[in-house]
Amino acid sequence: MPGNRRRALLLAALAGYLALVGRMTLRPEPAEPETFDVVREVIAWLADRGAPVTYDGVEAVSNVLMFVPFGVLVGLLLEGTRQRAALVVGAACATSTAIELAQRAFLPSRVPTVQDVVLNTSGAAVGLGLLLAAQLWLGRRRREPGPSPEGAGPAHEQGEIRRRARP
Repeated sequence: MPGNRRRALLLAALAGYLALVGRMTLRPEPAEPETFDVVREVIAWLADRGAPVTYDGVEAVSNVLMFVPFGVLVGLLLEGTRQRAALVVGAACATSTAIELAQRAFLPSRVPTVQDVVLNTSGAAVGLGLLLAAQLWLGRRRREPGPSPEGAGPAHEQGEIRRRARP
């Protein structure tokens, strides 16, 4: 995909993602009360079956997971940039801090916390880590010679040489 088109698609995806994050985090109420009731029922059901699940734990994991796409998308946009990791993590921290400050200033029903900033930033770092791992894995796969069908070129010929050389 040409560079400009790829960049435009990544920017559109990032804008859509940030719009969803804004909708989730900058509404006067975090969610409908029925949503919390369902979440609490599921947590209670899991806890009754011995799963070590708490509401605070689910909320913490949700804060991490919410910013994983941030790390992936911004990481892709900054590909080839020096200090990419620092830029992604810094941008995530700044974005999350802006959300928490907006909640504090304009949404008295919301509870902004430093913990949310740390968890969101950690999620972006996880997203970037997953991106880097995927790129490394895909890069290795591209460099590894694949199996060559019978009679097809040098890979096959080298195999023939090795088989003949063995006693």
